[in-house]
Amino acid sequence: MDDLRIDPEAALWSAPASDRADRPLLVLLHGYGADEKDLFALTSFLPDDFVCAAVRAPLAPPWPTPGYSWYPIEDVTDAEVTGRDPARVTAAASTLVQWLDAATDPAQKVGLLGFSQGASVALQALRMQPERFAFVVNLSGYAAPGELPRDAELEAARVPVFWGRGARDDVIPPALVDHTAQWLPAHSDLSGRVYPGLTHSVSEEELADVRAFLDKRLAAL
Repeated sequence: MDDLRIDPEAALWSAPASDRADRPLLVLLHGYGADEKDLFALTSFLPDDFVCAAVRAPLAPPWPTPGYSWYPIEDVTDAEVTGRDPARVTAAASTLVQWLDAATDPAQKVGLLGFSQGASVALQALRMQPERFAFVVNLSGYAAPGELPRDAELEAARVPVFWGRGARDDVIPPALVDHTAQWLPAHSDLSGRVYPGLTHSVSEEELADVRAFLDKRLAAL
């Protein structure tokens, strides 16, 4: 896991480099088995004021699973299953931070929007650098159990987080949903909804709520 690297050539941008200055950046992080094109398809639903960048996760899941992943799920240890060892999620978040260091202006306002694994990586990156991110949108993801050194700073910062998930989502284990439901209100300015009938996916109703959340974040920025 030490040599993880996001391919800068694979990132999809909603605006050319000449049109990114002085605009807030929204980084899109796809889920397991998808790629950068997955969430980039949602940019038409998002506020135009953001520059959107969809990045490709650094790992390829075992055949025959398509796409890419942020961290392996095939050979997790008992400690990882019970949430005592968040090292894989932390390693993926470190990779995201390294990509941001190389691809963005340090003064640029940055928000993160992730789905499933991508959302978990987004929340972990926020925990690592609470001052760097203006907000996080967590779609069908979870907060990794375990403690990180700057969790107390994040708790004090009250960074806005939107958490949307489906009531019929059977992909994220209930224990992780329960942990997230306890952890996020204590460590963020949390808003969001549980959508009846929705599985491990995103609905138009949820996208409308995400748009409203992002409009508020733009006003705050």
